Amino acid sequence: QVQLVESGGGLVQAGGSLRLSCAASGRAFSRDAMGWFRQAPGKEREFVAGITGSAGSTYYADSVKGRFTCSRDNAKNTVHLQMNSLKPDDTAVYYCAARSGMVIATSPRAYDYWGQGTQVTVSS
Repeated sequence: QVQLVESGGGLVQAGGSLRLSCAASGRAFSRDAMGWFRQAPGKEREFVAGITGSAGSTYYADSVKGRFTCSRDNAKNTVHLQMNSLKPDDTAVYYCAARSGMVIATSPRAYDYWGQGTQVTVSS
């Protein structure tokens, strides 16, 4: 059974940092693209960042570019999202997702596996 488990969320002041982790189990995702999405109350789930399989190239939403960094540790089947210079608008539940394929996709429908989400709250 495939599981993705996020950790690292919490409450932080504006300008602060958090590091999210996503641990995968049940299969190896070293060759598959992984993504981070977020969903704020009353809003649709939106793409935040993604990382390709194997080579680990990254792609970011414009809203987080330059502030967030996505990385992966294939030996540990883990993906991370380093979030710096956090803003109140970054407040949301953050989800890790995996898809069968090496290419990053920005649509949630392209992902096959999802974590349960972790809450990130940024106070002003």
